[in-house]
Amino acid sequence: MTWMAIHDALFDHFGPQHWWPGETSFEVMVGAVLTQNTAWTNVERAIAALQANTALSVTAILTLSDSALASLIRPAGYFNVKTRRLKALCQFLADSGIAYHPQQLATQTPLPELRKRLLTVHGIGEETADSILLYALNLPSFVVDAYTRRSFTRLGLLAGNESYATIQGHFHTALPTDHALFNEFHALIVALGKHYCRPKPRCADCPLLSLCPHAKHLSLR
Repeated sequence: MTWMAIHDALFDHFGPQHWWPGETSFEVMVGAVLTQNTAWTNVERAIAALQANTALSVTAILTLSDSALASLIRPAGYFNVKTRRLKALCQFLADSGIAYHPQQLATQTPLPELRKRLLTVHGIGEETADSILLYALNLPSFVVDAYTRRSFTRLGLLAGNESYATIQGHFHTALPTDHALFNEFHALIVALGKHYCRPKPRCADCPLLSLCPHAKHLSLR
């Protein structure tokens, strides 16, 4: 079993995922912060509120009071925490001289250094940083999330207790360095985790049934 075989089986089953929803790089960045600890439907409502109030820009968010921004993003939950995080991200973009062109962040420094810079921003951890790099800036930095850890542990490719960096390293080693491939693969893993590889798995109909040791183990019980 190869990692690409898993990708191919998922792609054959689910088809292209067209991730990440968002019209601009900045919208995707905002979504990456707002989606922390909440469902995407809630993020969509928060982003719609920002758009309706002409507040979906770096300068607009920095101009808003904390209470006004928190009110707009309330549907995403943890709105006071996320207000501070969004403002920190916007201040980072403004300090980088790209408040009006956030997509230019991709060209400022090489990927490893850019990732380190993002991780210094308040509220941006590894998963959020990689979501910004991959989905907003089209840079090849694989996103690792709970779905990834659970599915690939059951597939026997992870022990389950590895660090984020170790898991990401496995993907970077096993796959061609291609942001479009990373994008599609991660989106497919999310689809797998939502529909089949859940905490209580639905193995019988899973597209990876024939590849999965965990499913075979369950069938023998």
